[in-house]
Amino acid sequence: MSMRTFIHVEPNLLTAVVTGKFLLKEAQTSFIEVLEAIAQHRLNKVLFDGRELIGRPQTMERFYYSKFAANSLKAYMPRGVAQTTAFAYVLTPAVLDPHRFGETVAVNRGMNVKAFDNVEEAYEWLKVRPARHTHRTSA
Repeated sequence: MSMRTFIHVEPNLLTAVVTGKFLLKEAQTSFIEVLEAIAQHRLNKVLFDGRELIGRPQTMERFYYSKFAANSLKAYMPRGVAQTTAFAYVLTPAVLDPHRFGETVAVNRGMNVKAFDNVEEAYEWLKVRPARHTHRTSA
């Protein structure tokens, strides 16, 4: 089961719902899809909904993903993606590291990111209201 990314754009929020089994290369590709959508729609708040992801990323996979995300974000700055873009990751306990290692790696590299185990807290951190519908478009 490979990862799939569904992107929904609202006036003040980009939501990326990612499903399937966590695989590092596919997760990196998914992040690039999100950056492309941010650049296209000029948004600065992202809800990354990974509650349908399965797997248990290893510590080094968390490190490589977070390093890749921070570096990719910087690479997209000339395309209008702000380094201050807020990324809220909502993950299940199996995927979410209780010590937030990946979050720490990304923050230390300049990303504005926070990981959550519940979507309401993520919306609150982003200072946005949840969408009224769940229509998804594939990226």
